[in-house]
Amino acid sequence: MDIAEVQRSTYEAVLRLKDAPFVAQRPALFSPAAAAQDESNTLGAYGHFAQTLLPLEYTGWVEECGAHVTSCYIGDWSSLHKVVVRGRQALDFLAWLGMRDLSRFETGQIKHHVQLDGNGWVASEGIVCRLAEEEFLYTAGSGDWLIWQLSQGSWDAEVEDVSPERFIFGIQGPAALDTVEKLTGENLRDIAFSRSRMSRVAGVPVRVLRTGISGELGYELHGPAGHANEIWSAAVESGRQFGIRELGLRSQPVQHIEAGIATNGLDYLPASILTPGAPRQFRRGTPGGSFVPENGITDYFRKPGELGWGFRKGVPDRDFLGRDALAADADKGEPARMLAGLRWNASDVAYILAAPFGDGDLPDAMELPRGRGPAFDQVLVGGHRVGVATGRTVSVNLRATISLGVLDQVHAAPGTDVVVLWGRPGTAQREIRATVTALPFKPDRRRTEVSAL
Repeated sequence: MDIAEVQRSTYEAVLRLKDAPFVAQRPALFSPAAAAQDESNTLGAYGHFAQTLLPLEYTGWVEECGAHVTSCYIGDWSSLHKVVVRGRQALDFLAWLGMRDLSRFETGQIKHHVQLDGNGWVASEGIVCRLAEEEFLYTAGSGDWLIWQLSQGSWDAEVEDVSPERFIFGIQGPAALDTVEKLTGENLRDIAFSRSRMSRVAGVPVRVLRTGISGELGYELHGPAGHANEIWSAAVESGRQFGIRELGLRSQPVQHIEAGIATNGLDYLPASILTPGAPRQFRRGTPGGSFVPENGITDYFRKPGELGWGFRKGVPDRDFLGRDALAADADKGEPARMLAGLRWNASDVAYILAAPFGDGDLPDAMELPRGRGPAFDQVLVGGHRVGVATGRTVSVNLRATISLGVLDQVHAAPGTDVVVLWGRPGTAQREIRATVTALPFKPDRRRTEVSAL
């Protein structure tokens, strides 16, 4: 099959996703905190997070993108799918569906839950929190794969989609603890990283989770959607003296790249889209960027080791979906690629940004701080393709343009010079110099010791 045929078949496969139904209901069109957010949304501009409309920015994306480093932000992740799994075999099911060991899983603990298909490709991922002995909450961009997989077996467990009933607010940054403690009126320093417990805000029960999606000290609040407006407003007021900023949708993904975290549907496509009968996650058009697949849509899929989610001591013997495929890969010395950071040359980026003021054909524009939707760009060394770049973003904290890169290991050492090909095929493409960088791009402060703060 030649390149043109591969491109056409991939395009047709992606187009089919646009008309595929979701299996589970999603949240309402607006956030449950829409009324409170509207007070600060002076621009009146919105963007889609799944099926929910969120303000694009409040005070401006430059200020908002830096808040998790200089003070803290409050951001709305209520659009995430929220699924409760309960029953005698709930833990057994989750241990089989995800590649991580759940044998030591305490009540209140949080674990990253990476779910594979039978070929070892990442099918979905999110976090799972143990609420009780036989009850768990899974939150992710989509819980459809989990719901469908449970329906295919005979597990003594049940699933409940509670997405419309709960809000999720993230409060991240060095002032996050002060803000959340003032909001709840209690000392929260007993909550270790990746742990959670119940608290209250103005008498309303909320779960406080210590998480780190920004790479900084951070927390999440999970609570009843009917109280979302009052709790959002109270959080903003509690953080005002600490410099809190409301985080718009335009700035939300930037911190993930700074922290070296790949995002499902943006930095790779979920392999579940090829499983017969399985739900179709993340309905989008054709991915942007210069990347041209050679093997069809599977070139947009990723193995967990390519995203930094592999095993340090080899594939374990315990049973989980996709385990045999990973073991076979390991026997062949795979994966041959790894996740790294890319720092793009400032002069080359500035040339693209300034192109509308010059002569000649115009290259694809660079949206700031980053583009919307998935985009995959070729990474070259000596004119030969050595990987794929995703998540290109302007980091005001680093004063640089950065991205993730899944690169051949021989070219993935920090300091390696590469070239990113900018622009879709058929446009005025440009070569942008870049340097491979270790991840995360900035110090990891997620596990900041808070007892002495």
